[in-house]
Amino acid sequence: MNPIKFGATALAATALLAACSGDSAGPSVAGRQVAFQLATNPAPAGGLAALAGQEVIAVGSDTIVLTSVQLVLREIELKRVGGIACDTAQVEDDCEELEIAATLLDLPLGNGAQREFTVAIDTGSYGKIEFEIHKASSGDDSAFVALHPEFNDASIRVTGTYNGVAFTYVSDLDVEQEYSFVPPLTVTETTGANVTLFVNLDAWFLNQNGDGLIDPATANKGGQLEGEVKSNIEASLNAFEDDDRDGAED
Repeated sequence: MNPIKFGATALAATALLAACSGDSAGPSVAGRQVAFQLATNPAPAGGLAALAGQEVIAVGSDTIVLTSVQLVLREIELKRVGGIACDTAQVEDDCEELEIAATLLDLPLGNGAQREFTVAIDTGSYGKIEFEIHKASSGDDSAFVALHPEFNDASIRVTGTYNGVAFTYVSDLDVEQEYSFVPPLTVTETTGANVTLFVNLDAWFLNQNGDGLIDPATANKGGQLEGEVKSNIEASLNAFEDDDRDGAED
C-alpha cells in the first residue's frame, strides 16, 4: 500500500510556518507529535541564544556576510525501523509522509534552533528521515510561484556581501536528502520528539582547498563554480533529534 499521507496535517503545518517562526517556547512536545526546527549554528553552552540578523563567514582573506538565506522544501518522510523503502510498494504504516507543498523557509542566521512547525504522527520508532530541496516551477507549483515569482525554477536564494561587494546567489538544486536517526526517533502516546534540520552555511562557499571563500556571483547558473557550490550545499545538510533545541545533535 502507499505511504500514509497527511493532507490535512500538511495544510495545518504550512499555515503554522509563519505563526511558529521564531517561537521561543520550551522544548517539550506532546505525545504523538514531532516538532521540526531549523538551525545554522548550535547555541552556546548554557542554553538557547537569540538569533542574529546576519551571519559572518571569514576564511583566509575572504569574508562573506549573509543577510538572507532562503530555500524551498517539499515533503518529509519518516521511515519506521525495519520498514522498507518509502518509494516502493509496502505494507501500511512503513512510512509517515507529510505531503507538504512547496514551502519557503527562511534559515535562521545566528546561534540556536528556530521552530518551524509541529505535526501529528503515529506512535512508533523511526530510523530515517527523507525530505526534498525542491526547484519550484510555474507548472507544478503555480500558487507558490505566484506568491514568490523570484523562485520560479529556483530552490535557493541567498543575499549578502562578498568582500564588501553585494551579491545575490540563486540555485536550482533539486535533490532528495536522507538521514538516519541513531538511536531511532521514538514517538509515544505521551512523549513527542524534536527534529532539527541543520544547514552548515560555513561550508556553502568554501573553496576546495579550504583556505578561502568562493565569490557567490561565480556560482550562479552557468557560472564557472556552479557545480562546486551545489555539491557544497548538498553535503552541508543534516537532520537529527534535538530535544533540547540547541541546534546540536542530542
